[in-house]
Amino acid sequence: MSHTAMIETLGRQARAASLALATAETSLKNAALTRLAELLGAREKDILAANAKDVVAAEAAGLAKPMVERLTLNTKRIAALAESVRQVATLPDPVGQELEHTTRPNGLDIHKISVPIGVIAIIYESRPNVTIECAVLCLKSGNACILRGGKEAFETNTVLAALCSEALAASGLPAHAVQFVPTADRAALLPLLKLDQYIQCIIPRGGEALIRFVAENATVPVIKHFKGVCTIYVDRDADAALAEKILVNAKTQRPGVCNAAENLFIHQDAAPALLPKLAHALAQKNVELRADPAALKLLQKEKGLKLVAASGEDFSTEYLDLIMAVRIVPDLDAAIADINRFGSAHSDAIITRDEKAAQKFLAGVDSATVYLNASTRFTDGFEFGLGAEIGISTDRLHARGPMGLRELCTYKYIIRGNGQIRE
Repeated sequence: MSHTAMIETLGRQARAASLALATAETSLKNAALTRLAELLGAREKDILAANAKDVVAAEAAGLAKPMVERLTLNTKRIAALAESVRQVATLPDPVGQELEHTTRPNGLDIHKISVPIGVIAIIYESRPNVTIECAVLCLKSGNACILRGGKEAFETNTVLAALCSEALAASGLPAHAVQFVPTADRAALLPLLKLDQYIQCIIPRGGEALIRFVAENATVPVIKHFKGVCTIYVDRDADAALAEKILVNAKTQRPGVCNAAENLFIHQDAAPALLPKLAHALAQKNVELRADPAALKLLQKEKGLKLVAASGEDFSTEYLDLIMAVRIVPDLDAAIADINRFGSAHSDAIITRDEKAAQKFLAGVDSATVYLNASTRFTDGFEFGLGAEIGISTDRLHARGPMGLRELCTYKYIIRGNGQIRE
């Protein structure tokens, strides 16, 4: 079977499954989720064995360390996946919720009701947890999904997707509601991007090159974020200990993810006393600092720092590594302007005790999530109480920020009448 024929078969099966799943009882969907959580624990050895094959192959192929780290599963991560599935089962069903209700002068009763989007294709790279997160959110929200993972996690994804189908079938739901593209051949990607007769939405998750390729070639609507260039801004009136705590967490707790901080901006009045302290705290975590001229001048006499001069591109670069760009800004307005200029509209934070400055920052930074005195690492569906996320959107239409169950629904109008006709 050709790649085009295979993808069309997946699409046709997904469309049929989506129509059945759209009206499925909440109890059946929750039963499938509960069974999947059980299977993740029961089949841990199978999952880890498949994942070990992927990790060995990735290391042999010279995959970057941050990508290998994202690929790797262990007992703790599998347990966290199972817990996220259980949490989604406890969340309210987003389907069938009344969003608006209007009664017209002629007696027409108009109800705006949430419904599933339909068939969602998710295209992603090395993180196999995406397979489970996306499958369960689509299932709970009544959507069928087609999963196209990267070659780096092919063995792991194959096992995880099979568990999803097993859980669906065991609960009386269509197994084709979750399907995994059974090839890592790039030639299968283009037919998927153009399958608009069956697919209603595509969500790419991965590096900027993948997301741009999807956005530029798809004939199906795409929800996306290209990269995560997140900034911590330390204001003039910042608490030093709080700034250090948040900055180190945002940069080093898990540097290879999109909500890790890549830039440090600091007010010029705070920089002389505070920047050296922050720089040494980062150095203890082996972070390389790429400093603008003002920051470089201030820090170059400090010992024990990994310090280089920043280039013009550093402040708009997603490193996904222990590297951070540092800039001294003259004031709050300049910080806001630079974040909106260099950032990616993902996640940005201000550290300050000045409520007026905080309000100005939170209103003025044009990002999907903005923080006051907290780490950007919280931009995550699980941390937001969504159970899991299907992705993070920096778009402005339909969904923005972490996408959970509600963002996987659209709506339709149901109109009840008693014989009204239009004159």
